[in-house]
Amino acid sequence: MMIEMNPEIISSAAARPKIIILDRDGVINYDSDTFIKTPDEWKPIPGSLEAIAQLNAAGYHVVVASNQSGIERGLFDTQTLLAIHAKMHQALNQFGGKIDAIFYCPHTDRAECDCRKPKPGMLREIESRFHITLDNVPCVGDSLRDLQAASVVNALPVLVRTGKGEQTAQSEHLPPHTQIFANLAGVAAFFLGRTG
Repeated sequence: MMIEMNPEIISSAAARPKIIILDRDGVINYDSDTFIKTPDEWKPIPGSLEAIAQLNAAGYHVVVASNQSGIERGLFDTQTLLAIHAKMHQALNQFGGKIDAIFYCPHTDRAECDCRKPKPGMLREIESRFHITLDNVPCVGDSLRDLQAASVVNALPVLVRTGKGEQTAQSEHLPPHTQIFANLAGVAAFFLGRTG
């Protein structure tokens, strides 16, 4: 597992910081069956960057947890992934938004690691780094494995219909209490409305 993190958020965070965890591909940006391999291929889903900025403005720490097996597959290297993330950060800055930390798994299923979703390793590491439990913390994804990982740590599984989400919504194996929204903008509107 690899982590990009601003260490200041730990010292500045409240005892129980408000956190929302997002998958990347299919939630923040358009997904691709051939992977997002270059910064040019990274394109935000309309409304997603504004949604993150709105969550930030309401006091949420936005954290990304993303499977990135393209690294182990040799489709791109870590430096290229960091360049993709730099583009994402820069795009978010234009809306006054930010992502506080990015956790990513570079492995394929063959590695049998604990960090590749649906296993909970990345989410457990988020708990450790933020000194919290993820009970009822929204964990947003477009695939069944995102929701399954959330369920293991008692986070709230949240499905968006972008990316692979429309297909995932038809699954008979959605974890209990899964919330379903059209997109990340809908997720933000709901949680910001719910928290007043």
